Amino acid sequence: MEIYKKQSLSETFKVYFDIRMVKILLLGAISGFPWVIIGSSLSLWLKEDGLSRSTIGWAGLIFAVYAFNYLWAPIIDRVRIPLLTEKLGHRRGWIVTMQIIILISLIFWSLINPTANLALVISIGLIIAIASATQDITVDALRIEQISEHEGKSMQAGAAMAVVGWWTGYKLGGMIALNSAEFFQNSGFENYWQITFLVLGIFIIACNIGLMFVKETQNLDRAETQRQTDEMIVSKLGSSNIISKSAAWLTGTVIGPVISFFKKNGFNIAIAILGFVFLFKIGEAFLGRMSVIFYKEIGFTKSDIALYSKGLGWITTVIFTLLGGLFAIRSGVIKAMFVSGILMASTNLLFSLLAWYGKSELLFAIAVIFDDMAAAFATVAFVAFISMLVDRTYTATQYALLASIGTAGRTTLAASSGALVDWLNGDWGIFFILTAIMVIPSLIFLYMIKDKLKLND
Repeated sequence: MEIYKKQSLSETFKVYFDIRMVKILLLGAISGFPWVIIGSSLSLWLKEDGLSRSTIGWAGLIFAVYAFNYLWAPIIDRVRIPLLTEKLGHRRGWIVTMQIIILISLIFWSLINPTANLALVISIGLIIAIASATQDITVDALRIEQISEHEGKSMQAGAAMAVVGWWTGYKLGGMIALNSAEFFQNSGFENYWQITFLVLGIFIIACNIGLMFVKETQNLDRAETQRQTDEMIVSKLGSSNIISKSAAWLTGTVIGPVISFFKKNGFNIAIAILGFVFLFKIGEAFLGRMSVIFYKEIGFTKSDIALYSKGLGWITTVIFTLLGGLFAIRSGVIKAMFVSGILMASTNLLFSLLAWYGKSELLFAIAVIFDDMAAAFATVAFVAFISMLVDRTYTATQYALLASIGTAGRTTLAASSGALVDWLNGDWGIFFILTAIMVIPSLIFLYMIKDKLKLND
């Protein structure tokens, strides 16, 4: 059970003025921006080149790499990038490497016609997704390591700032992408999306400059614990040679974080946690994958989408993420999860009203505001929840494992979102009702384990 000493609202809000929160904000923006590239930008690029909803939906399978990044997360906890690790630090060296890969991929996209080279476009999108998913592992680890293990309130505030940063990178990046594409299109450029990808590359460079202001400290305890684990495995193998040491390193790197997680929580509770994490945001993912296509089909322009979904949505997200962080601090992260789950389901129904009513800027604004409010509450609670579950010895690996399991539900299942709309014969209203129902199973899992969770608070 979580126990919180009540503070005044102003005392609780002071936690946001910690300088570490600004650094976490930047890390969140670095993490969120690539989703603009392979999410709304890629979807509209393919849509405006005449590809079907189903094709666009299945193209979203590239997001599935986020569901499996835990497979190489142990390597990121242990392996050092030559030169960059010495110059920048272990975490920042990995981030900069992935940012360079994303930048090069954008340059390649700027040279391609998707109609004639769809496979190549998707392949490069997959490279961006892999680099982004790899980057997320180390960004989350660096974020968590900015705060001491038992600073529960700071961890929840940090989760809120990370979400604000993520949505800042995603929403403002989306505004830049959509407005740039519309500007170049209206200026008569046929390859307006290709030019837009070069503009987005400038954002990547700016993120790398900002990253230099986020310091990281050498975690000697983590390295020592990992070394002791390796030695323990070598002793169990009964011999000390290059083969046994290599086997110990591989076993400790890959298996150690998983054993630690199950040992801490117990097998049954650990399985229930994983079930909850997998299911929690499936409905939101179904909605998010098709939302920009829905907006386009009922008559909104790219500038309309940029204004309401990205601009207005960003302001709403920032405000309600900070409020969500305060709510989680004062009420507890478990209660915040229940409240945000119910809000997510309820606000999805607003899109059904918009679908049945038709194009309405007022309804569009209302739906976006309330949906972003619910998403903000849900994301900050979710990030705080899994951040408080991890063992600092395996920060990157355990967080990546939990986050990627959540992503697995959102990406693998939501890839069928376009096919579901087609199966419903384009009945968007029923589609959004189904997305609202999808949150219920996860809340059942959470209710079953709420009194048995062991959180670092």
